[in-house]
Amino acid sequence: MRALFDPPEPRRVSPGEYPMWDRALALLNRDLAVTLPQQEPLQLLALPPNDADEPEGVYVALANGEWHGNCLYPDSPDNLASALAIVADAAQETVTERLWQAWPLCAEHGLGMHARDADGQLSWWCAGERSRRGPAHVRAAVGALDTLGESSRTRS
Repeated sequence: MRALFDPPEPRRVSPGEYPMWDRALALLNRDLAVTLPQQEPLQLLALPPNDADEPEGVYVALANGEWHGNCLYPDSPDNLASALAIVADAAQETVTERLWQAWPLCAEHGLGMHARDADGQLSWWCAGERSRRGPAHVRAAVGALDTLGESSRTRS
């Protein structure tokens, strides 16, 4: 039994409970494995709602159960692209705040990258070369950092 002011206990989300979040998180975990191989995969945790008529809050957490940032609302993604953008933001927030490091880093510049739409595909974007007045660039699609060859250059 919980005391009146004890925070609710998170529960690990079972595979298939939120299929869109699962698919998006699987792509993010591919990038995590390549860029931070010492880290175990990210997971989804759920907290019960404060009010009975609200949905539970789902969070992207480290393997040890720590998370940071906003909740993923279970009914918010209407397609994989939307889910991927939301989960990428939440994963980046959790990794950055809990591990105290920028993630993912551009291998070319050592700068933290951000997820952006690039020609209709969510991609990791690096601001590198801006200081030399060169173009920023897309490193790889989210979930594809393991397939990197030459970086794609795009104007920003």
